[in-house]
Amino acid sequence: MAVGRDELRTVLDSELRVSAFKDYCPNGLQVEGRDDINVLVSGVTACQALLDRAVALEADAVLVHHGYFWRGEDERLVGMKVHRIRTLLEAGMSLFAYHLPLDCHPRLGNNAGLARAMGLQHWQGIDPETTTHPVFCGAFDEGTRLSDIVGRLEHELQREALVVGNPDSLIRSAAWCTGGGQGYIDEAASHGAELFITGEVSEQTIHVARERGLAFVAAGHHATERFGARSLGNWIAERFGIDHHFVDIDNPA
Repeated sequence: MAVGRDELRTVLDSELRVSAFKDYCPNGLQVEGRDDINVLVSGVTACQALLDRAVALEADAVLVHHGYFWRGEDERLVGMKVHRIRTLLEAGMSLFAYHLPLDCHPRLGNNAGLARAMGLQHWQGIDPETTTHPVFCGAFDEGTRLSDIVGRLEHELQREALVVGNPDSLIRSAAWCTGGGQGYIDEAASHGAELFITGEVSEQTIHVARERGLAFVAAGHHATERFGARSLGNWIAERFGIDHHFVDIDNPA
């Protein structure tokens, strides 16, 4: 079976509510390939290694969280960028990329995937006034030791996490933002979270965690953002009956 490229674009843009977001890059179809899609490859970032694997798998389209044409980047098609674009065009592969819309999807998104990795059953956006805020929150009903939460995350993500806080402390409320969300730690603390989880850490993040009295976990930008592209790719494959391959190009960042 196959799905039309333009039909898939319409379905994804609607499901992920692309028009609701103000983002740092264009969301949706970024590079147009052949009309019909039988084989889809998904991954975190549209790096050259992922594109090469997609070519080897004879993919018709590539679906990622981190695509191209970011705000402020060099607009010229030279060097690394032109090599990537040439690979797509010569293979006739489309590139679909969804950034914040894929972080925020309540079932298929990166934040939802991280919630399940923590063992949570229920979660929501931290700001009840909007569904486009990239920070989610949830509760551990009985209270869970920080060390147990970290252990589960490290097992699910297959990565050692950086942890600030007493490992024996009981955590009842958590907030999280996958990827490079360390700048939201103050907002998480003000919301009353006892734990904030994200992918990256900055120097000042440690001081904020200590001085505001909440535990902090940095579990890896790439590791915390594997969920969305894989889940969305599986959803597409099930809906349209096409082949889907999630390809994880390891990145320790």
